[in-house]
Amino acid sequence: MSGSHFALVDCNNFYASCEQVFRPDLRGRPVVVLSNNDGCVVARSPEAKALGIGLGDPYFKIRYAFEGSEGIAFSSNYTLYGDMSRRVMDTLRTFTDEIEVYSIDEAFLGLRDPLPNLLSRARALRSTVKQWTGLTVSVGLGGTKTLAKVANRLAKRGTGVCNLIEHEDMQGVLSEVAVEDVWGIGPRYGRMLASYGITNALQLSQADDQWVRRRMTVVGLRTVLELRGIPCFGLNETQQPKKAIVRSRQFGRDVVDLEEILEPLASYVAAAARVLRKQGSVAGAMRVSIATSRFNEYTYANSIFRTLPWSTAHTGELIDWACQCMRLIYRPNFVYRRCGVMLTALTPADMQQTSLLTQEHYDGKKRALMEAIDGVTAQWGERALHWAREGLGQGWRMRQGRRSPRYTTRWDEVPVIAL
Repeated sequence: MSGSHFALVDCNNFYASCEQVFRPDLRGRPVVVLSNNDGCVVARSPEAKALGIGLGDPYFKIRYAFEGSEGIAFSSNYTLYGDMSRRVMDTLRTFTDEIEVYSIDEAFLGLRDPLPNLLSRARALRSTVKQWTGLTVSVGLGGTKTLAKVANRLAKRGTGVCNLIEHEDMQGVLSEVAVEDVWGIGPRYGRMLASYGITNALQLSQADDQWVRRRMTVVGLRTVLELRGIPCFGLNETQQPKKAIVRSRQFGRDVVDLEEILEPLASYVAAAARVLRKQGSVAGAMRVSIATSRFNEYTYANSIFRTLPWSTAHTGELIDWACQCMRLIYRPNFVYRRCGVMLTALTPADMQQTSLLTQEHYDGKKRALMEAIDGVTAQWGERALHWAREGLGQGWRMRQGRRSPRYTTRWDEVPVIAL
């Protein structure tokens, strides 16, 4: 990264903006996106924010007032958002090979342009993303990743681009940033720092190094050094393998029968196994959980941890063991709303330890089967091939009564223009 500057590119109001791209009639109207089962607000357009809609607001509480203001709500359409994110990141890669995808709507870039050219480069990047995807991004430029984050916050409030590289009044800028808003600080450290009179980013940048290290570890010290313009966090596009994979979701309706609960459990295991194989790992243990709604008159929640007979990434084996676990913790006569699975004790598939007690392991035949299934589902969708234990009707799936079409990934949902 020698000679590079950092840019943080962030899509504005990403989920809501994805919905507006394919619905020009929604531009200028309040738009919100709801959480699983259409429960709470997880994304808002600027017009919805202006109405006072907050993140996490239960939709049933604001529905009538919101829709009375010509607002429209959408169920979360993760297929659409994921594909739009891919298009944005592919666009950014046309500007630089140095990129770290930080989240679904954010990426850090390394730019090696001379200082006089950086602003024009950032504006060109912003314009290209808008032209190619229809989405608006903000670009923050800084000498470190932390300062690029600060610049991005300022860019959102201004013209969409902010340059803090060799800024003439850096102290003035940092004094306006609340300490809990600094990347990597958050509310918990923010409260601790405030108790010592440190309430903004400038004060944090001027704190004693040893004091910071004692109270915030070496990671906190690196954040302080970054605020001073000393790069401590480099770009890292290669993600480390996950140490555990969790899949858990609330059902779309109440479920009582054990056999029906095993269907979503199998589906969650299958989803976790796909991630497991994608990172080239096998699982040696799992945790299975089940819970009623905490608002029920009679509540029950339980989980069980099991070390697996052998490490594997074979979906069928993992489903069988998960169902065995569920049968041990299931209790009749309760109304359940959630179950889940965690795959852990993950190791590389090419370094698995075989057992002296069994000849079974994740061998070549099992790998070949999983690769064949993954190839089909990658081309034709996850439901093209699935395990019988996952069920057919899947009435337990989360409610998505307001989901928009998956415009970019399904031929039968491509927008049609009437002539």
